[in-house]
Amino acid sequence: MSFTLSVGASAPDFNLPATDGKSYGLSDFASSKFLVVFFTCNHCPFVTGSDEITRQTAERFADRGVSFVGINSNSKNTYAEDDFPHMVSRMEEHGFPWIYLHDESQEIARAYGALRTPHFYVFDQERKLIYTGRGIDTPRDGSAMTVNDLERALEEATSGQPVSVPETNPIGCNVKWDGKGAHWMPADACDLV
Repeated sequence: MSFTLSVGASAPDFNLPATDGKSYGLSDFASSKFLVVFFTCNHCPFVTGSDEITRQTAERFADRGVSFVGINSNSKNTYAEDDFPHMVSRMEEHGFPWIYLHDESQEIARAYGALRTPHFYVFDQERKLIYTGRGIDTPRDGSAMTVNDLERALEEATSGQPVSVPETNPIGCNVKWDGKGAHWMPADACDLV
């Protein structure tokens, strides 16, 4: 099996604490026709450079039954600003339209095979993976975007069409694995295409 979930794979379940004081698992989104799970964090310039475009996409597709869940799996020992209190303050400051979960053990990042921040996974109503990869082509500078792969995938999926490009390579900082150097990646992690 490859490091990252393959298209057609089932979404791994989770039970993680959120910045709103609750805990969430897959069943909490059962009423959503589509679920976008994305690995993100507080500090990465590729995240902060594209969060507003992700916001626009989440808001655009909310009335089509698409829910967004952000997961921060980065080790606070690598970047202190990726700890849970900073997650809470970031959500208070920006009011993003998604649930923001903390994967302190990094088990969920490994279950999904998260490569970078941000890394997006789109699941259909049966929670089968229909898209994985980047959100946009220039996440460090959203104003330079020429391609929005996430939006295209959601447009196609919510219109009942197959996703024309189901895999792209996520662009961003690598996940900050606990006890490893800031640029370390698991040996079996590799590009998707």
